[in-house]
Amino acid sequence: MSEKVIRYSEAFKRQVVSELAEGRYGSPYEASEAYGIRGRETVSRWVRQYGREEVLKKVVRVEKPGELREVKRLKERVRQLESALADAHIDGALAEAYFEVLCESTGVDAEAFKKKHVGIVSTGRGRSSRRGGK
Repeated sequence: MSEKVIRYSEAFKRQVVSELAEGRYGSPYEASEAYGIRGRETVSRWVRQYGREEVLKKVVRVEKPGELREVKRLKERVRQLESALADAHIDGALAEAYFEVLCESTGVDAEAFKKKHVGIVSTGRGRSSRRGGK
């Protein structure tokens, strides 16, 4: 199923850009909606093509002096946390695999072992404690 390709004449393109420059439409998106132009960037591309970039709205970002540094620091922290989470997932998968191998080599049913010991949680210090304060 192929989509129909629509070609616009030079006169039509110039008319849309001209009306946008005159303020008839508040944005390229509004102009494309008014004329039923499907492409999201089509009218913006025409504006640049005909050298009328002043019609396109500019975004000016105002920041506090340390804000950019803070954003970079937070992005780096997110990257570190994502890496640590990935490592934790790998460690958990390895522990599960080691458990399965151990159960297989000792002849213990893994599911039965899990059901029997479901309330015991390792604290990571060689001791075990029961969940829920038991």
